[in-house]
Amino acid sequence: MSVQHFDVTQELVTVTPAAAEHFRSSLAGKGLAGVRISVRESGCTGFKYVLDEVAKAVSEDDVEVALENGVSLFLAPAAVAYLRGTQIDYAREGVNRSLKFNNPNVTAQCGCGESFSVE
Repeated sequence: MSVQHFDVTQELVTVTPAAAEHFRSSLAGKGLAGVRISVRESGCTGFKYVLDEVAKAVSEDDVEVALENGVSLFLAPAAVAYLRGTQIDYAREGVNRSLKFNNPNVTAQCGCGESFSVE
């Protein structure tokens, strides 16, 4: 068993203005409060991010990250260790638009970018 050390002064996740606006516009008019982010085993590399639009935290243990624009991110407790220090961005690459997880904990990614691994 190993012990993980965290800098408690470091934000769990940061969200760029573009990503915050993407979340806000995606939720607009739906009566939903936020997005729940979790991680599950998947793909050739190990894990993938799972985003669900929600009216409130799915679990009372979810960690809420309130964004300045009124949207909340709810982090699943089991995902916090994987997400710590991650910057979420919304990027445009040509005609494609997508959320990007700039995660310092990732040690490898699959070629298509759908799954990742951590140590």
